Amino acid sequence: MKIYPNDSMKKVEQITIQYLKEKQINALILDVDNTLIDEQKHLSESIIRWAKEIKQQEIKLYILSNTSHKEKVEKVAQKLGIPYQNFAKKPCKSGFLKVQKELGEKAENIGVVGDQIFTDIIGGNRCNMYTILVEPISPKDFWYTAWKRPIENKIIKKYQKKKEK
Repeated sequence: MKIYPNDSMKKVEQITIQYLKEKQINALILDVDNTLIDEQKHLSESIIRWAKEIKQQEIKLYILSNTSHKEKVEKVAQKLGIPYQNFAKKPCKSGFLKVQKELGEKAENIGVVGDQIFTDIIGGNRCNMYTILVEPISPKDFWYTAWKRPIENKIIKKYQKKKEK
């Protein structure tokens, strides 16, 4: 099982049209918690602008979240004007494959963006999608993520050392 992402960035807004074109990515599957919103459910204006610019270049966006709070995901999706699926059970393949079918894209032309190795990255890798790890928006984690973060941080350090070589 591949646990390292294909790439990493500080934040979602660093993913540019040029980058996506170079990687032949036509669609992005986005995580919500600590990827698009912070622990207070705040969606920044910079992410709203970024999503608008990406969509204007005909890159498809789709939110795939593990949260069972449909209203939270729905609110973010509405603000960004994109479809969503909550309670995705990542890293299980089913949610990713369902979104892939809805997007009508080959796996290699889909990017998966998220802040967690054990859900977003492993799930995207299992489906042969291009995975991009971003740093969490907030240093404070949601309770259901906090226990995994120390383990993920060790994996990320190894990944960064490997990337530097």
